[in-house]
Amino acid sequence: MTDVDADRVSVLLKTPVADVSPLDGGSICRAVRVRLAGGRLAFAKSARGVAPPGFFAAEVNGLRWLADADGGPPVPAVLGVDDNVLVIEWVESGPASTEAAEGFGAALAVLHATGADTFGAPWPGYIGSAPMDNATEPSWPEFYAARRVLPYVRLLRDEGTLADAAVFDRLVDRLPGLAGPAEPPARLHGDLWSGNVLWGADGRVWLVDPAAHGGHRETDLAMLQLFGAPKLDRILAAYCDAAAAGGRPLAAGWPDRVELHQLFPLLVHAVLFGGGYVGRAVAIARHYAG
Repeated sequence: MTDVDADRVSVLLKTPVADVSPLDGGSICRAVRVRLAGGRLAFAKSARGVAPPGFFAAEVNGLRWLADADGGPPVPAVLGVDDNVLVIEWVESGPASTEAAEGFGAALAVLHATGADTFGAPWPGYIGSAPMDNATEPSWPEFYAARRVLPYVRLLRDEGTLADAAVFDRLVDRLPGLAGPAEPPARLHGDLWSGNVLWGADGRVWLVDPAAHGGHRETDLAMLQLFGAPKLDRILAAYCDAAAAGGRPLAAGWPDRVELHQLFPLLVHAVLFGGGYVGRAVAIARHYAG
């Protein structure tokens, strides 16, 4: 008994499946390693229960959009997808080396510089199992307020788990002055925590499970720092060097805005998991709201 039906994968890939091996997965999806006839490996996952509408379509859109960034971090190829199963290229894991970290930092700067047409995305999004509103806005402060902060504040307020919702209104009012110099939309992974960063045996760092959209590049960097990552200092240093060499150095004061950008994933975690994430989000909002 496996977590993902081998026959379904075989139909999607139009290739016989030799065997499937369950993998450690998260709370959202079940995952397996698939060995195809002939020995080729693939990664497949399915939702625990019925996937929300457009769940895997959003991920596929993001993977393909990130892959279009010439010189950006590598992204596994999509091999097959339907409403409840996604199959992608297998990435063999390797060590978290300094060389790989520096290459990743430089490639991430290229990805961001590739840009996006607008703040948002042309597809409905998800971050984890939480819906993510990708409707577009003309500026990052407007986008961050309307699409990344207030939707989750409303959910927490309606659930009765957020006693001080007014502090977020004060924060939103101050966002234009807190955001730093205006920048064009960057092409973001959107959920760049260490679990979505794969250190490959090929010496490269691969990106998976995106919540991709056009946004502020500091958001990806802040997410990478939220839960930590191997060789984080080398990643950030290489990113800063590459961004500067490309004529787009990070704006002055960006370290002071890290927690501002971390507010979004913390609110998502508060909605999904509750606990101490609510208090952390409120504390950050109070800090920036003044």
